[in-house]
Amino acid sequence: MQPNSRHVYFLSNGTAITAETLGMSLLAQFPDHAFQTHTVPFVDTLEKAHAFADEINRCRDASGHLPIVICTMGDDDLIKVIEHCKALVIDPFGDILPRLEKVLATQHHQPGESHRTVNPSLYESRIDAIDYAMQHDDGGKTQNYDEADIILVGVSRSGKTPSCLYLALQFGIKAANYPITEEDMDSDRLPQPIAPFKKQLFGLTTDLQRLVNIREERRPNSRYASTNQCRFELRAVEEMYLRHNIPYINTSKMSVEEISARIIRDNGLHRVDLI
Repeated sequence: MQPNSRHVYFLSNGTAITAETLGMSLLAQFPDHAFQTHTVPFVDTLEKAHAFADEINRCRDASGHLPIVICTMGDDDLIKVIEHCKALVIDPFGDILPRLEKVLATQHHQPGESHRTVNPSLYESRIDAIDYAMQHDDGGKTQNYDEADIILVGVSRSGKTPSCLYLALQFGIKAANYPITEEDMDSDRLPQPIAPFKKQLFGLTTDLQRLVNIREERRPNSRYASTNQCRFELRAVEEMYLRHNIPYINTSKMSVEEISARIIRDNGLHRVDLI
């Protein structure tokens, strides 16, 4: 924990997934600040709410900084307890839902409705996409590439795996990924397993120093992580993209959410909606 980091709590009487997702998006707007985040799910009784409030107050007194609480409680009695904490309490739904109710002339659903699946077949499609991404990760399985909505290619540690899993989890997109190795760079041709699927290929690359740093964490003081090796691989893979007209992006300053959004936009893909 950095000395001046501020405590941020994602709080809910449910899974806290929504609070965490919204909260991380908000915090991303302040890249110069350090945060220590805590996800606190299932605060679903007054006893738990009071215990959490006491924890927040102790945090405020100990740290000297006002904690931030981003909550999606959906229960008026619980939220009243939290609002008395020594913290900046942000309730994203508290202001938005009443305004929507007024315009739509109807009340919103009970807490937890946003996590329910209206169409089981669509939910199963998303699970299938996750399973597909895991089976076709890092070139481990090259069969059924014809089923892929997208095949991400790039050198090792350029962001292929997290991007595929995010595309599957959040959008229900079947995404495979194939690593471009040093052996592949010796040929002017595309690697045999992906050559028939050129239209589905999308390349990832990154900045030299970022790649060195990531690989150094994985294999310290190795040829794999050396500056010369990383420079060679990045140059070779980008030349491959240009030679075969494979669209690609540099992921070095992009989050996995931004990478996925660019992939979807640039390839005309569509998410599988759950509701």
